[in-house]
Amino acid sequence: MSDNTTSPAEPVIDFGFREVPLADKKPLVRAVFDSVAPKYDLMNDLMSLGIHRVWKRIFNTALAPSPKKSLLDLAGGTGDISFAWLAAGGGPTILSDINAAMLGVGRDRAITRGLVAGLTFLTADAERLPLLDRSVDTVSMAFGLRNCTDKDAVLAEARRVLKPGGRFCCLEFSHVQVAALAPVYDAWSFRVLPRLGRMIAGDADSYQYLAESIRMFPDQEMLSGMMCTAGLSRVSVRNLSGGIAAIHTGWRL
Repeated sequence: MSDNTTSPAEPVIDFGFREVPLADKKPLVRAVFDSVAPKYDLMNDLMSLGIHRVWKRIFNTALAPSPKKSLLDLAGGTGDISFAWLAAGGGPTILSDINAAMLGVGRDRAITRGLVAGLTFLTADAERLPLLDRSVDTVSMAFGLRNCTDKDAVLAEARRVLKPGGRFCCLEFSHVQVAALAPVYDAWSFRVLPRLGRMIAGDADSYQYLAESIRMFPDQEMLSGMMCTAGLSRVSVRNLSGGIAAIHTGWRL
């Protein structure tokens, strides 16, 4: 007698425009950032024509650094957000990233800038943080959430580690709200960025993925809803550059 039972299909998830087995996404994303880490800051300048620095200054102002507040900088990579927080008088900071190569670049930059005091480095998965409940005042995440496999788990962890009255702030590429910008932005993303990646970093594929990952990321309304579902309150969004990027903020009340 034949066995007609079938095993359940292996779950899949987006990796850019491709679907890959769920278990494969983290290693694939890690490989991307292992590749781009040495040229990451230079490529950010080229990719955004330097505008990412303006977005990050606005984001740091939104974080409202204070010596009495601690910061967990998730997917902090090469350290821009942590350094700006500390330079503005912010309190103890944990610079965290799942990717050791990116975190290594951040550590080297911190040493060069003399910003090691008050700064802790943590190699950790944002979906499963090795931190106590209600242990930090502010959680930031800049341009990292879209690369996470389980975004809902990241948002739930952010809320878990926040103290009551603490805030989660996310700066991320989003969905353009100005119709006239869309074709120009698409041309830049899919024609120019991979070529820049090939010329500057010797890696076109990683920058093709980064462009695709932006298009696959939830739009402003959907991400706001995900934050509410995770238990964050008073969720708000601020579009930057016509929605090319956006700052999402939510409180643990």
